[in-house]
Amino acid sequence: MAHPTQLGFQDAASPIMEELLHFHDHALMAVLLISMLVLYIISVLMTTKLSSTNTIDAQEIEMVWTIMPAIILIVIALPSLRILYLMDEISNPDMTVKTIGHQWYWSYEYSDFTDLNFDSYMTPTKDLEPGHFRLLEVDNRMVTPIGTAARILITAEDVLHSWAVPALGVKSDAIPGRLNQTSFLIAHPGVYYGQCSEICGANHSFMPIVVEALPVTNFLNWINTTQNA
Repeated sequence: MAHPTQLGFQDAASPIMEELLHFHDHALMAVLLISMLVLYIISVLMTTKLSSTNTIDAQEIEMVWTIMPAIILIVIALPSLRILYLMDEISNPDMTVKTIGHQWYWSYEYSDFTDLNFDSYMTPTKDLEPGHFRLLEVDNRMVTPIGTAARILITAEDVLHSWAVPALGVKSDAIPGRLNQTSFLIAHPGVYYGQCSEICGANHSFMPIVVEALPVTNFLNWINTTQNA
C-alpha cells in the first residue's frame, strides 16, 4: 500500500512486478551514468582553455558517440523485451476471472465455479470499518488463492475503463465489445489496491479495485460461503 510521502513503487506482490522493479533500477542506473558523463563533458568544455582542430575533426570521436548510444540502447532494450514477453505469456492458467467495468463499479465472474459473480462498489466513507482506506475499500473484494496462476479477462459495458493494480504489475484497458486478458501470480497473502486508470466519467475516481489473496484452503471456504449466501 502506497503512503503519501512515498517516492518509489509499491512493494512487489507478483513475479512480474519484481521483474519490473529490477528493470526500473537497471534503466535508472543507465540514465544516471549517462547524465554524469554528459555533465562531466560539459563542465570540462566550459572550464578548459585548450582547443584542438584535430580533436574536432577526429573520426574516432564520431565512432565513439555513434557506437556508445547503440550499445546503451541494446543493454536497455533486451531486458525490456524479455519482460514484455513474460507479461504476454499466459500458459495453462489455474483460474479465470472475468472483470467487467461499469459506470462506476466493477463486476467479477468466476468462470471456473457455478453461480459465482458479484458487483464491487466503493464503500462510502460513513460505512468504513477501522483500518479500511477511504476511497479505496469496496463492499465485495476480488479474492484469489496464492500461488495460483490467474487469468483475468477484462471488458467494459459502457465506456472505456482500465483495470490496474500497481502491486501486481497489472494494467489493462477495459473496452466495450472487446476482451483483453492479463495474468498474475500472487506469491503471498495480502490485500492489494488499485483504481480505474482511464477517465470514464464524473465518478471515475470512485471505482476502486481490491484484490485479496488468500491461502488455498481459505479461498475454498470463501467460495463455499459466497455460493451459499
